[in-house]
Amino acid sequence: MKQTFGKDERLSNHRVIGRLFQRGSTEIQTFYLFPFRVLYFVDPAPPSELPQVLFSISRRTFKRAVDRNLVRRRCREAYRLNKHILHELPAASRPTYLAFLYLAKEKATYDVIEKSMKKVLARLASTSSAS
Repeated sequence: MKQTFGKDERLSNHRVIGRLFQRGSTEIQTFYLFPFRVLYFVDPAPPSELPQVLFSISRRTFKRAVDRNLVRRRCREAYRLNKHILHELPAASRPTYLAFLYLAKEKATYDVIEKSMKKVLARLASTSSAS
């Protein structure tokens, strides 16, 4: 498996993003694991075999775009290097759309973000395989 993070893996469809952040929706699963809040759902007819991912860093917390971009870059890199955890799942139970919301108040080091990303992906794998 290639360790890339191409355009086909990025979530950019406004309709799907709106569906992910819709309040009160029963199809959306969510959990919190510091420093991330993760929202996801499984589409019965996925458009591709790869999960589509969105990373969001709050403008309220990080005023400067340089800081937001640094954290986003670290999150994307941690996901790119550890996404094999999700790809080992069968396609039917794999989350189709994922959103990672970074909630920490300060910039975390890459090591902290990577440890958290591994825990998040392991939890996604365990909940997906259990259902």
